[in-house]
Amino acid sequence: MNENQSEEDASGHSGSTMKAQGKKDEDLQRQINQIKHKIVVLSGKGGVGKSTIAVNIAVSLALAGKRVGLLDIDFHGPSVPKLMGLEGQHLNIDGNLIIPSVYGPFLKVMSIGFMLQNQDDAVIWRGPLKMGAIKQFLSEVSWDSLDYLIVDSPPGTGDEPLSIMQVLGPQTKSVLVTTPQEVSLTDVRKSISFCRKLSSEVIGVIENMSGFVCPNCGETVNIFKTGGGEKMAREMGVRFLGRIPLDPMIVESGDSGKPYVDAFADSESAQIFMKIIQPILLLDK
Repeated sequence: MNENQSEEDASGHSGSTMKAQGKKDEDLQRQINQIKHKIVVLSGKGGVGKSTIAVNIAVSLALAGKRVGLLDIDFHGPSVPKLMGLEGQHLNIDGNLIIPSVYGPFLKVMSIGFMLQNQDDAVIWRGPLKMGAIKQFLSEVSWDSLDYLIVDSPPGTGDEPLSIMQVLGPQTKSVLVTTPQEVSLTDVRKSISFCRKLSSEVIGVIENMSGFVCPNCGETVNIFKTGGGEKMAREMGVRFLGRIPLDPMIVESGDSGKPYVDAFADSESAQIFMKIIQPILLLDK
């Protein structure tokens, strides 16, 4: 093989690689364009109930008759399948597309948890692999046309939230979850700053674990204080969406795989969730 032929082969290989990448980018953009509203659920730190909030927001929107997708990009701790009673399900392939799991008639769900052979397996990935998986979960999953895509992102402002914001584009909006105590509020302030730097509109802040009502005597005990989320939201100039109390049935419903707003639709906390999604529903007007 002469030198000119080697150069021609290298050029041809490079051209085919660029063409394949261009096709992937087109598929990704086509899928994103079918989604009206992209909302990432964030928290400054772990342990604030962010995944539970993301699941119940998605289910609340589906119960309101909206076409919803729920994308779990917490690769190291995917809890969405468990919270929705979908744990152990396996995904099917239709042509070149992955068929997501389904909850009810209007809610499609995708998580790395569906792809693990053993639920105790650890996902040990660095940033580039996470970015590749996020793109794949958007471009190679059969989302079809959606009114809302709710993304459950891991806590903090690292690879996953940065990657999903960049891939979904500047129209992506965010919802922040906090608990009332200052250690959580401090980190949520950083998340709000993160969203602003990425030009992501913050729809609002949810204060989770805000007061515990004793089921026996009815007395309210503010275990983690209360009101901190609302005060912080006011100081940061963002909307306060509402308070979710510490409710043992929310814990029970998550452990049993029955989303709270569906299993206890008439409860006071479920009605709070329905109020919380009103600004999100207005996006579709």
